[in-house]
Amino acid sequence: MDEFDIESVAEPELSDPVLVEGLPGVGHVGKLAAEHLVEELDSELVRRVYSTHFPPQVSVDDGVSTLANAEIHAVDAGERDLLVLTGDHQAQDGPGHYGLAEAFLDVAGDLGVERVFALGGVPTGELIEEYDVVGAATSEAERDDLTEAGVEFREDEPAGGIVGISGLLLGLGERRGVPAACLMGETSGYLVDPKSAQAVLEVLQDVLGFEVDFGSLEERAEEMEEVVRKIQEMEGGPAATDEDLRYIG
Repeated sequence: MDEFDIESVAEPELSDPVLVEGLPGVGHVGKLAAEHLVEELDSELVRRVYSTHFPPQVSVDDGVSTLANAEIHAVDAGERDLLVLTGDHQAQDGPGHYGLAEAFLDVAGDLGVERVFALGGVPTGELIEEYDVVGAATSEAERDDLTEAGVEFREDEPAGGIVGISGLLLGLGERRGVPAACLMGETSGYLVDPKSAQAVLEVLQDVLGFEVDFGSLEERAEEMEEVVRKIQEMEGGPAATDEDLRYIG
């Protein structure tokens, strides 16, 4: 197998497509958001990307194995289409991150994408009451557009910058002249966070002009709240209140 191998699954007819990336990261915010789009809207798998920089493993579903890969789905979002990139893994090393980001941008370019959004989480390490969305963008025009949608742009945040595919889609996208932005939902960073994923998607749908139902994310949020309650009971602490649990899904 090649170091980076792109499998063409389908050739979609797309209208004004936008690439939306959501791979595993802090609170699985981006992955949850991307998978929610694929599951809730009409979608079609169009590309798989394989790499020797992914972990050396296969996933197994009902006894059937699949080599580690990232998937790109064409998603019908109404007036425009989304190309939603998701998967179970990031690369294991720096060269792999760069190579995969270039491969994803190659696919996006071949399919007519002229704008990119990376989705993720920004850790707070503490309880929060409201789920703000923090942003980074490749241009002042992108920044101003997202500011109008309620995205916060903070000096020196996220601390240390944006690592992994999300950061490289901005950095390498800028070098290709492709407008790109990263939307990061605040999250404690401790557990999978459906509420933060919903906050990110609410901004994205406002910016791109589509609608998606959040019922399943809200159900997952309730499940996570119950998990935290049980953990606190096992540790002998007081049961968490709804107010305490706002910071996680």
